[in-house]
Parts: sequence; structure tokens; C-alpha cells
Amino acid sequence: MAYTAENWPITAALLQFPGTDAQGTPINDAPASAWADVLQEVKDAGFANADLTDSWVRPGDLSAARLAEFKQTADNVGIGIPVISAIRRSVIEAGNWEANLAYSHRTIDAAAELGCEVVSFGLHQAITAEQQKQLWFWTVEGHKDPVGDKEVWNNAVTRLRELGRHAADVGVLLSLEMYEDTYLGTADSSVQLVQDIGLANVGLNPDLGNLIRLHRPIEDWREMVAKTLPYSNYWHMKNYIRDEDVARNTYVAMPAPMESGLINYREAFKVALSVGFQGILCTEHYGGDGLSVTASNQDYLRRQVLPKTDGYALGQSQVAQGRQQPATAELSSV
Repeated sequence: MAYTAENWPITAALLQFPGTDAQGTPINDAPASAWADVLQEVKDAGFANADLTDSWVRPGDLSAARLAEFKQTADNVGIGIPVISAIRRSVIEAGNWEANLAYSHRTIDAAAELGCEVVSFGLHQAITAEQQKQLWFWTVEGHKDPVGDKEVWNNAVTRLRELGRHAADVGVLLSLEMYEDTYLGTADSSVQLVQDIGLANVGLNPDLGNLIRLHRPIEDWREMVAKTLPYSNYWHMKNYIRDEDVARNTYVAMPAPMESGLINYREAFKVALSVGFQGILCTEHYGGDGLSVTASNQDYLRRQVLPKTDGYALGQSQVAQGRQQPATAELSSV
């Protein structure tokens, strides 16, 4: 049965919650009560599910006993953890790729232990010192993957395929988060990467907000939606107000609620359904009371965007969707 506005799984991103407490203690080492406080806050904001963003807790670095304790804590609170988003641990980062690859494998195993459906990875790297000085870090350019470097591209394909096969073996979907200036930084490059990996359980996380917020010329969001959604299996959703004065080479963007920004998610989701998307959704927001804005984003999706009944026409996705058993078979389109 196809998802509807009532039952479509939506998670809250945990971007607002730091990875250390006021005393500088890593949240990974905090007592379970500290985890429960955050998860209860998310539940009280109106969410049934959370995206376990590893900037808060790194499940891949928890011992077996602590991972079981985390799962029990989430169960006690009554909130689902269907997704882990592992960020800024690129498997092609010079000098760190081996550690990042090992961490990614541990994260997949942790996802299986937690009963997750999806793990989201990316190729973006740590925020630079200069980016950390800014109000909005994306206003300063960060790491860039080398354009046209076949060796590095092939390394990305090979290592992500390795992760995809591991994920398939434990029944998990793998989603690749789009992010500027990486091999997942344009619609065409992102689709090509998924096609080159060639596994049905590996798809895109079309986080187009990461791309439209840049203070420079961008791809048309409608074109990105049309190209990437047929290959998408999870979706980080956020929006930005954007202004452009091309004559003066001036571009400005700042975070906005999903219904108020540049991307028309009502239109984008019609495209998503037409190409078979049935993935979990995640609402995000940077700045201010981000949790409240993500909650209002969830309300907007259920009220205005998602289908009210399950009788809608659903197209055929190019990758496996939620509730499907991942398979390591080659993509039919490759």
C-alpha cells in the first residue's frame, strides 16, 4: 500500500543538538538519561521518528552494550529511529579515507542493530576554519572534490559500492546526500555516481537545500528534481529564501520554512510520486528554534504536500524504496 499524508514516515533532523554537553563531555559518553531528554524533546515537538544525525550521537562508535542501551532508550521514549545520517566522513578524504570507510561500515552495522531502514552518507568533509567564522558556513567555499579526476571518482564508486553491498547484506538502504562541490554536488554528477555504483539499494538523498543556499549561480531546482528523484530513496528537506541580482553578481540566501522558500515542495513532490518515490522524509532547518521550524515543516508536508489517499498513480523508481528488501543486483538502467 502506498504511503499517504497520515502515515508517511517523517523524521526530525537532530542538527540543533550538539555532540558535547556544557562540560565538554561527548554525548556518546553521556548517560542514557541525556539521550532520553533529547529524544523526548523531539517527540514533544510532534515527531514519531528521528533521524539519528551523527553530529549528536555517533552510533558507529558505540559499544555493543551502549548501542543496545541507546535502542532501549528510544523504545522507552517511544520514538522511532529508522535512519542514521552520517555526515562529513567522506570515503575519499585524503589521509582519512580508511578511517572514514571503517567508521561507515560500523555505522551500517549499528543501523542494522537499531532496526533502521536507511543510512545516509555523503562526500562532504569537515567545515573549514574560515567557514566556522561565518554566521552561515555555506557563504564561504569549503572542500571541493577534484573535477575530472578519474582515479578519485573511481575510488568513490568502489568504496561506496563496498558500503552498498554491506548495507544490502544486512537489509539496509544506502542513500547519498547531495552537497555542493562534491561528486554529489550537481544533479548530473549525482545520478552518474549512483549509476556507476550500480546497486539497487543505493540511491540519492536529494538535499537540494544544500545547493540552492549557495551565494553564487545555481542549477534550476526544477531540473534537479526531475533528474534526481528517479534515483532517490531518502530525502532531507529544507528550504531557503533566495535573491539574485545577476547584473551586480550578488546572490543571497537564508534559511526559511519549507513553505516559504525557493523550492516549491508541492510541485517537487508531484514529480517524486510520478517516478515512484516512497522513501522516508526528514525535515531540517538551520538557525533559531530549528526544532520548532522542522516541526512546522512536518505539518506543512502532511497538510499541503503529501497525498491524502493511497489511490494515486505511482511511477517506477530506478532504485529500491522503503519497505522493499534491498538487493545487490545491478541496476537495470546501467
